[in-house]
Amino acid sequence: MVFLALVGSFFALPFVYAIMQSLKPMEEIFIFPPRFFVRNPTSENFYLLSQYAGNTWVPFTRYLFNSLFVTSTATFLQVVICSMCAFILAKGKIAGKKIIYAIITLTLLFSYEVTAVPSYVVMAGMQLVNSYFALILPAIAVPLGLFLMKQYIDASVPDALLEAAKMDGAGVVRTFWAIVMPIVKPAWMTLALFSFRDLWSIMPSGTIFSEELKTLPYVMSTISAGGIARAGSAMAASVIMMIPPIIIYWITQSNVMETMSSAGIKD
Repeated sequence: MVFLALVGSFFALPFVYAIMQSLKPMEEIFIFPPRFFVRNPTSENFYLLSQYAGNTWVPFTRYLFNSLFVTSTATFLQVVICSMCAFILAKGKIAGKKIIYAIITLTLLFSYEVTAVPSYVVMAGMQLVNSYFALILPAIAVPLGLFLMKQYIDASVPDALLEAAKMDGAGVVRTFWAIVMPIVKPAWMTLALFSFRDLWSIMPSGTIFSEELKTLPYVMSTISAGGIARAGSAMAASVIMMIPPIIIYWITQSNVMETMSSAGIKD
C-alpha cells in the first residue's frame, strides 16, 4: 500500500505542479532556484486569462459552446455506434465477421497523421469542410472503441441470455438496448471517458477555417503562445483544460477499473 501511495503521488505531481504554477505571481514563476510550492498565491493569472479570452474576436462563450457541443455529441454517437457494431460482430450471425473485425483491428496501427489527408479528401468530397461535421463524423467510428466493446461483450454477455431473450419475443434492437447495454455499462462508460478526453483537447487542423467554429483548446493555445509574459496565464489555461476530463474520470472510475480487469479475458 505504501508503494502504491508513493507511485500515485508521483503521477499526481504534474497536476499539482500545474496548479502551483497557475497560482504563482510573475516574480515567483521565474525565480531561481525554482520553487515547487507557491508562497504568495494569487488569482491574477486566471483574471488575466479571462481578460485575454474576452478580447478575442469571437466571444469566449462561443469557443466554450463549440467544445461542449462537439465533445458531447461525438462522445454520445461514438458510444452508440461502437457498441452496436461490436454487438453485431460479437454475437451476430453474419458471413465474414471475423475478416471484418480483423480489418478494423488492423486500422489501430494507423496514426492520425497517416489518415489526415484521406480524411480531408472525404470531408471535402462530402462538402463538410468548415462545419461541425468535420469534427464530429471522424470521431464516431473509432477502431479502439469497437475493439474495447467487442472484447467486453464477448466476456460478459452469454449466448444463453440472448437466446432466452429471443424466446421471450425480444427483437435485436430491444435485446441490445434492454439487455446488452446495461450489462456492458462499465465498458461504454470507459469508452465515454476516453472519447471525452480525446475530443475535449481536439484542435481543428485543416478542416475548420471559420473562427466561429473553432474550439476552446484553440483559443487557449493562442493565449499560451503569447511568450513568457503569459506564462502564468498559460498554466492557468492548462489547469482549466484539465478539470472536465478529471471530473468525468471521477464519475466513471469504478466502471473504468472493472472494464480494465475484464475486457481482455477473451479473444
